[in-house]
Amino acid sequence: MSRIGKKSILIPENVKADINEGVLTVVGPKGQLSAVLFDGIDVQIKDAEINVIPKNLDKKTRSFWGLTRTLISNLISGVSEGYAKTLEIQGVGYRAQLQGEILQLSLGFSHEVNYPVPEGIEIKCTRPTEIVIEGIDKQRVGQTAAEIRKFRPPEPYKGKGIRYKDEYVFRKEGKKK
Repeated sequence: MSRIGKKSILIPENVKADINEGVLTVVGPKGQLSAVLFDGIDVQIKDAEINVIPKNLDKKTRSFWGLTRTLISNLISGVSEGYAKTLEIQGVGYRAQLQGEILQLSLGFSHEVNYPVPEGIEIKCTRPTEIVIEGIDKQRVGQTAAEIRKFRPPEPYKGKGIRYKDEYVFRKEGKKK
């Protein structure tokens, strides 16, 4: 039995949820998201609560039970509150700036790295060494942050590169004489 799947999801007052032909659509103050539901899972909306119930208890259905509940929960919190990830840039001369819909990164290469901002994602450069990625879709926010971090991941000797805020980078000792 899924401990996560058993929990009911509370729907905030400013959010509306609707199921139509196996697709759950959630509308809130920040926007609209939808997800295709797994065939073996039954989703019931009663009052201001969503319950996820498996139709049978075979292995495949049980494995999608908790996943479905978590995805629905992410949709609801995305349209009501949104998601944000913060990246920090460390290194001499490393910086970021927003040029319209393009994030321009100076990361010690011989050229500037230009990253086009994906649709549905908002990027802010609060400082030249900090990038804030916001959006309503948790997966897209995380994917965008991972793609930007991939341009120059933090290296273990000097710690230079792009890292998530509060990420611990294991530092190695340099060469011995």
